[in-house]
Amino acid sequence: MTPLLAAWVCWAIVGLSPVAGKFAVGVISPALLVFLGTFIGVLYFTPWITKNHKWGELLAGETRWKFLFIGTFGTALPFTISLIALHYTTPGNAAILQQSELLYSLLFAGIFLKEFPSRQQLLGSACIVLGVLIILLKEQYTPRWTGDLLIVGSTWMLQAGSTVAKRLPKQLDHRVIGMARNLFALPALVLILGVMCFLPEPFVLKPNLQMFTVLGYTGILKYGLAMVVWYKAIRALDLSKVTAIYLSYPVLSLLLSAVLGLEQISWHQACGLALTMGGAYWISLTVKKEGH
Repeated sequence: MTPLLAAWVCWAIVGLSPVAGKFAVGVISPALLVFLGTFIGVLYFTPWITKNHKWGELLAGETRWKFLFIGTFGTALPFTISLIALHYTTPGNAAILQQSELLYSLLFAGIFLKEFPSRQQLLGSACIVLGVLIILLKEQYTPRWTGDLLIVGSTWMLQAGSTVAKRLPKQLDHRVIGMARNLFALPALVLILGVMCFLPEPFVLKPNLQMFTVLGYTGILKYGLAMVVWYKAIRALDLSKVTAIYLSYPVLSLLLSAVLGLEQISWHQACGLALTMGGAYWISLTVKKEGH
């Protein structure tokens, strides 16, 4: 697989995520899906980790707590919350609002990494904010608004995990990091499932073709293959080009959701999509100009 093809494979996998999450509603509980998906992700990476004797790196004391943070805030919590959000909002809205992650990226980079944004980055961020606000204000006080707020309010966790990941030892192979995101997400997920046992509403688990399809996508593609192809792409190609491809995935999410009858594309979604993607692309061009 060429690096460019790897970038587009990652784009397709991530673009399917909101739609798959919507099909999970009613057949499997969000926390249970993430738990089983990460467990499958662990099995996905185990052969390579074992063959290359990487268990020592995975469980080393110097990285153990960082991996736990990344697994908790980079996988367990945000993925569970985004699946809960899809009980209320649409796949299209969820995909577009995920672009708010870039805002937290700039904020965290400035606070923790001392990487301050340029004027162009701030203008691109303003476009993203405007696109997000168009959707949030249009859905205000509707059932969708609950899901939209959950999405926007949780994307900071992904960036928190990425910020800590930047402080990992440079020699770590990306497959070790992928395995760590799955393995070290399990403690938080076990805790979440334990708390849910005491809630009045029982777990939802309906073993059928729909449930197994969603679970297979989540564990094998999203938590396994997507991590491999992403790193393959960004190591061989200009980061800004890969980012520009990746950030266009809401187009796939929105169109696929409409084709499958999950939603009808509205004017505010189209405007929000155009603004968030325009802002994201602007930021990626800025990164290229700065030589990163």
